[in-house]
Amino acid sequence: MKRLLLPLLLLLLTALPLLAQTPATTLSGTVRDAAGQPLPGANVFLKSTFDGASTDSVGRFRFTTRQTGTLSLVVTLLSYQLQEQPVVLDGTVKHFAITLKAARNELGSVVITAGAFEASDEKRATVLTSRDVVTTAGALADVAGALNTLPGITRNGEEGKLFVRGGAAGETKQYLDGLPLQSPYNASVSGVPARGRFTPDLFKGTVFSTGGYSAEYGQALSAAVILNSVDLEPETQTGISLLSLGQVSLSQRQRWERSSVAVTGNYMNMKPYFGLVPQRLLTAYESGGGSVAFRQRTGDVGMLKVYGAFTGQHSGVRTPDVEWQNGRPVDLRNTNGYLNASFRSTLRRGWSVQTGVAATRDEQKLHLGVRTAEPDVAQVHELEQSVAGRVVLTNDSVSAYWNLKVGAEGLQQRFLQDAYYQDDTKLPTRAFDEQRAAGFAEANISFTNQLVARVGGRTEYSRVLGRWNAAPRVALAYQTDEYSQLSAAWGDFYQTPANDLLLSAHRNPDLRFERATHYLLTYQRIHDDRTLRAEAYYKNYAHLLHYDAARLYQPTAYQSTGTGYARGLDLFWRDRKTVKNLDYWVSYGLLDTRRQQRADASVAMPTFASRHNLSVVSKYWVQKMHTLFGATYSYGSPRASYDPSFQQFHTPSYHDLSVNLSYVTTLWNNLTIVHVSCSNVLGRQNVFGYRYGATPTADLNYARVAITPSAPRMVFVVLMISINKKRPADTNTAPE
Repeated sequence: MKRLLLPLLLLLLTALPLLAQTPATTLSGTVRDAAGQPLPGANVFLKSTFDGASTDSVGRFRFTTRQTGTLSLVVTLLSYQLQEQPVVLDGTVKHFAITLKAARNELGSVVITAGAFEASDEKRATVLTSRDVVTTAGALADVAGALNTLPGITRNGEEGKLFVRGGAAGETKQYLDGLPLQSPYNASVSGVPARGRFTPDLFKGTVFSTGGYSAEYGQALSAAVILNSVDLEPETQTGISLLSLGQVSLSQRQRWERSSVAVTGNYMNMKPYFGLVPQRLLTAYESGGGSVAFRQRTGDVGMLKVYGAFTGQHSGVRTPDVEWQNGRPVDLRNTNGYLNASFRSTLRRGWSVQTGVAATRDEQKLHLGVRTAEPDVAQVHELEQSVAGRVVLTNDSVSAYWNLKVGAEGLQQRFLQDAYYQDDTKLPTRAFDEQRAAGFAEANISFTNQLVARVGGRTEYSRVLGRWNAAPRVALAYQTDEYSQLSAAWGDFYQTPANDLLLSAHRNPDLRFERATHYLLTYQRIHDDRTLRAEAYYKNYAHLLHYDAARLYQPTAYQSTGTGYARGLDLFWRDRKTVKNLDYWVSYGLLDTRRQQRADASVAMPTFASRHNLSVVSKYWVQKMHTLFGATYSYGSPRASYDPSFQQFHTPSYHDLSVNLSYVTTLWNNLTIVHVSCSNVLGRQNVFGYRYGATPTADLNYARVAITPSAPRMVFVVLMISINKKRPADTNTAPE
């Protein structure tokens, strides 16, 4: 035994100096995309070794190695090109600032991402690029218009907003850089579709979650639209856009090494267009506004963003009304100011912070046509002011098997409404003040290489209701094979009643948060540029606000007794492989829903929901013609409509075929895109619902008038010029 120990001891004494002479090399840095946006989840490792790490939520990585010599540092991430660079491992600290280029075949399409195996919203939600919004036929370059082609949505042409899985438009909330948008749409009169306030090029991505979303998001019973603004502008560029509808837009983007500024201005007057295409309108739509976006990189991965925008608009329309032969005249004026400031940075010991504040002021004035012989409201003035703030702390290194995110939010809101009769007699002002506070915590947990979970909870307090709520949420995902996964989600979602209801009901101490409980089961397979997704869901409503229409303005008439449910199946198929240069997707939604809310006499199918919804979207790039062709067909089964006696009627089914094309060329050596679009090219007279008279006729029925578009179709041409002195125009690539 002694003879054996002696050689081992000598060998150990010999190896110790050699080990001491092999110092550890530390490799750290950041991984970003071409726009300077941090890329979480990227794999960073030394080739032919097991040494490496993944980037955290702000794109950082750090690891050590005792390898020596020169090896390749490899960086990989789904949808981005692999990158390698040689590294001399000499025992010192190495720092890298790595930029990944997007894979060419991953650009410019609606993508339901799978990528790394996660239970996060991004891996179960639909993601749109800004290019998708612009090039989808029928979307009219509007975010909500593009999202309306996805499964789970009933297209409501008279609103233009998002109605998701049997939920009203107010149940879908939008968030810009994590902060809730109080007025995401331009003002609009009932029966005339609204557009989003923000242009698609403001965002680097749009995540659309139709249920079971993160505890980070609240005040949304049905769906969440998560808008992430760009970080640094990619390059200095001047933009000019001319629209045949009577709009001119100018933009200037200035990029420096660590900061950028983007300034835009636009003006629209549709009077010339209405002269060519008659509309059911009194005054041509007119609007003007502008925005400023400042971005400043701080430290290695920190980012400060400040965005401000102002818009003013005026229009006059005739809304369908049984008592008015050609519709009731309504004049609308609206001004909106918005400011959003956000900041993110790393802290110590694996923590990072994201914080922000947003302020909104929205003022609306309505002048209504009245009959002089009858007392009626002739003017309505509404003003909403709000300030929202949040702070989120994330730790991606708390454990190798789980991470942690905690956050807090606050909202201060004031909403008031004044009304006047035709003789200028003022009715009593109706108003309420709301203060909300919320907190949440959430963890992503890896049980095995195939099974992961996201467990979290959210709590909120509403001053106007005088109540708290607690909302647990859980999501599980199981990887069935290399390309497929099965996931499930469950959770409670709360929301305060809509502003128009709180004006009358906020003094009722019995009011409660409206609640929806979500159950979802999803199968998804992504392979070889083809995507299949099927999701079954059930949503149970409770405490919806219900009132007695005969006592409309009495607080005691409002009770949180409304109930309902929504259940169905959503299917999504996307293929960009079978035919070269062709990208198409098909979405279908089957919906069964009933609810009782507002003045509903009983539980019934809501007027904004249809049982079957189908969309087929296609885009085909013809390189020889430098042209991207697009077409969208949408179908919706008949929707319910109810007269004052609650007798049910149905609208005709909805059909729409829209087409567009984008031609890429140069003008004075500057990249130029000519975009031509036509919605409802076949001119079908779609009916979105009916308006009824207040009293029955002699045959005991109620007279009614159909709600239809102001014109059968919309045709417009856009000329977009990008002036960039450093980058030559590329006419061989589909437009972004």
